[in-house]
Amino acid sequence: MLVMTLDVGTSSVRALLFDGRGRVVPGSETRLEYRPVVRADGTSQLDADRLDRLVHRAISGTLEQASDEIGAVGVSTFWHGLVGLDAADRPTTPLILWSDTRSWRQAEQLRARLDLETVRCRNGCPIHPSYWPARLAWLRETEPDTWSRTTRWVSYGDLLYLRLFGELATSASMASGTGLRRLTGGWDQELLDLLGVRERQLPPEAPELRGLRPGPRRRWPRLARAVWLCAAGDGALANVGSGCVDPTQRALTVGTSGALRAITDRLPERLAPGLWCYLLDPGRFVVGGSLSNGGNLYAWLLRTLRVEPAGLEARIRRRRPDAAGLTFLPLLAGERSLGFAAHATGAIAGLTQATTAEDIVLAGMEAVALTFAGVDAALDETVPGARRLVASGAGLLSSPAWVQMMADAIGKPVAVSRAAMEASSVGAAELALTRLNVRRRTTSRAGRNVEPRERARSAYAEARRRQGWLYTTLIQGST
Repeated sequence: MLVMTLDVGTSSVRALLFDGRGRVVPGSETRLEYRPVVRADGTSQLDADRLDRLVHRAISGTLEQASDEIGAVGVSTFWHGLVGLDAADRPTTPLILWSDTRSWRQAEQLRARLDLETVRCRNGCPIHPSYWPARLAWLRETEPDTWSRTTRWVSYGDLLYLRLFGELATSASMASGTGLRRLTGGWDQELLDLLGVRERQLPPEAPELRGLRPGPRRRWPRLARAVWLCAAGDGALANVGSGCVDPTQRALTVGTSGALRAITDRLPERLAPGLWCYLLDPGRFVVGGSLSNGGNLYAWLLRTLRVEPAGLEARIRRRRPDAAGLTFLPLLAGERSLGFAAHATGAIAGLTQATTAEDIVLAGMEAVALTFAGVDAALDETVPGARRLVASGAGLLSSPAWVQMMADAIGKPVAVSRAAMEASSVGAAELALTRLNVRRRTTSRAGRNVEPRERARSAYAEARRRQGWLYTTLIQGST
């Protein structure tokens, strides 16, 4: 018995097969890459139909390597994506991604009308362009014809299943990332009324679907009897794949963007400022903070400053913490945690004629680590008890020096996940195998610890103080 996983991200789709012991079947990976449409006005979107075709190709490619029946399919997709559908279930909008910031004005208007802390603690999400409330308000205001033609609002995983099964359903995990679902269950009627959205326009929740439509069943006969778990958020599944399924271990993920998350089976009594709370499944909560700037910032620095990566890692490892004395706000792609300032942009202070391109790259990497230190401190208030962090994601793990910076800035050991580059897929496989009663959930998938260094921690504490001052002056001072 095998399980198949789909990991649909904002820049690639990956299909994999796993055996009954949770091991990747060699040669089963199909990975297809794409790029979202990104524009200077804040646009960040994908073509849902094109993405569907790529997902189908990935499924077909991986099934060619299947030597046994597929018992279940686990699916990981990005949180917060939004696409409208008309009465014939055709897209009325592009698939709008979490990184789209065009609705920042509508977010500000909603913030002025709502009790923000009540909404955030009730639904787990702040009012911000990353989430559906601001985006729906923006679409209603700027595209009235599209708004009037749209009969349903869905995430990408919902659309994929609608086309495969002819039935609209979403998971508690995906619904919790919209900003419209109460953490205790059900859509938030206050927000729906304010936005002019009817509950029937949103998908009902279900844990799984089965029974493919005739077309997909003929195309993929090995999947005809499989149970398909409704898509869950990639971040939640990365925790599972990294073995971070209780508050003692937090998952630190840096790919294009970044996140630090903890899972708890108790609804937090208090959600510290700057944090969000989504669901893995009913009864398990994912508490954390997200950064819009991670591996994308590092890539931008190398590209823009024309720094050759060859030898850079070794040179960075030899540098003292905060050696350049620069203060960097790593907000080039906007801000989510901790301030969720929709208008935020990046900044660097402390430049001199002696500053080098390498100094700026180093300061940018350290700035991301300092921001994560703030998220970790907020998590200590909300979900205490973490003994270490488990790192995954290509953006972070391509640089051992960056892993050390994270440990030093945060002040906790950081271990590298053994599922480092495919944590979300491993998490999806874990849930699929659990559904089939094949094996227990993994309790640890982490390697050795990278320990924080006390001298470096002191240096980063001062750097974090400067970063906080610059943020208060430039970002909070401009509101």
